[in-house]
Amino acid sequence: MSRGYVPQEPRRVRTPRRGEIPAVVEQILGHGKLRVRCTDGKIRLGRIPGKMKKRIWIREGDVVLVKPWEFQSDEKADIVWRYTRNEANWLEKRGYLTL
Repeated sequence: MSRGYVPQEPRRVRTPRRGEIPAVVEQILGHGKLRVRCTDGKIRLGRIPGKMKKRIWIREGDVVLVKPWEFQSDEKADIVWRYTRNEANWLEKRGYLTL
């Protein structure tokens, strides 16, 4: 093995849990807010929580997992998870991501 090579273990893909919906980021609005198109057909205003804002970068076209608010569930949601490209492809093959 060459120097610097670190084998990666396969990571389990996080599937949507109760109340969570996969979505695709359509537009970055700034101040931790995004416009996302959810798999249930609705466009919501997504909010990136503070603990996630410092650790992760989200770009347009990324697949994310959102949890709609209890109060304005058709309009707003919190971003819970961001998927990598490989994980998003896995979700699409399994039927979780249908847009």
